[in-house]
Amino acid sequence: EPQTEGFLSLSFTALCSVSECVQRQYHFINEKINWTEAQRHCRENYTDLATVDNMNDMNELNKSVNGERIWIGLQKTGRDEWQWSSVEPVLYLNWATGQPEGRDDCAMMLNGQWEDLPCSDNRQFICNNTNTGLIFVNQAMNWGNAQSYCRQNHTDLVSVRNQNESEQVEKIIKDNNSSGSHVWIGLFRVRDSWQWSDQSNSSFRYWNTGEPNNDGVENCTAVEQNAQGRWIDISCDSHFLFVCHEVFVLHVVFDQENLTWSEALRYCRQNHVDLVSVHSEEIQHEVMNVVKRASTAAVWLGLRHSCTVGIWFWVSGETVCYQNWAPGNGTSEEDCEHTVRSGAVQSGGDQRWISRPETDKLNFICSRY
Repeated sequence: EPQTEGFLSLSFTALCSVSECVQRQYHFINEKINWTEAQRHCRENYTDLATVDNMNDMNELNKSVNGERIWIGLQKTGRDEWQWSSVEPVLYLNWATGQPEGRDDCAMMLNGQWEDLPCSDNRQFICNNTNTGLIFVNQAMNWGNAQSYCRQNHTDLVSVRNQNESEQVEKIIKDNNSSGSHVWIGLFRVRDSWQWSDQSNSSFRYWNTGEPNNDGVENCTAVEQNAQGRWIDISCDSHFLFVCHEVFVLHVVFDQENLTWSEALRYCRQNHVDLVSVHSEEIQHEVMNVVKRASTAAVWLGLRHSCTVGIWFWVSGETVCYQNWAPGNGTSEEDCEHTVRSGAVQSGGDQRWISRPETDKLNFICSRY
């Protein structure tokens, strides 16, 4: 069984909103196995193989290992498909005969039908505006600039999802005296056939020069330490060290919307995986970072007391081995007469665990793993 030699904590607030903040912890695993085995180990013990969102993440990962290749969670999927800029599913197609030719990655309408063209071509285009409908833009731009223009000034490049919408688009082209012209629509080809193991939509890539080169069958990604931590594509059967990540979510709500322990448990299980189990010092450090943002004096954990057998247990099934109780808390003898007791972590002070009546309404931490 691979062992965790060291861990790397990485906090970021890019995924913070009013209601929740996400905290990710990386774990470097000092065992050389193939990509599929590494993915299995990460999913069984953490959240998944590491996703890299930005250069800060990459710099942190590069600090964790020296001179070794390490697996990350990027894998080739063979994906090659057309999609709408608005991310709606492509269910209706209206290609002209012999189209798409396969060479180009952006779609336009000509005489009511679609053709693929180089995305660098400068063409007129049509935006969709949620409030006012279709907008014909009588300026020639390449597809990417047209998309940016529509998103900044309206909603997005137009999607053509059925025959009725196709006729509307054809009519606005005709009304603007552009019949017979090529006009951009919001359809484009996705050829970036690499996908993160955790299904993250992170578009960050850090390929080494000439990579990915698919030298043979190379469907997995490793960090190449001898190339300043840039990435290479390589056979998934190779044996490398690897990095997992673990994700915690602190759900922060307004005071009047804080939840009882049972309500918090239900929320986490419906929306994430579970109330968090703090079964190691590493996870406690992550929790301490997260709870600084809490609006209540304590924050619910997945810790529960059983009056029947007089023990504390994690609702996710882990045994309570690691403990961080505040003095006078966490004893086997709890007040069982009035209400069931549950465990919370203090959001201030030394952030130790305390026993609280389960009816208290607090912030809480959900985990995804």
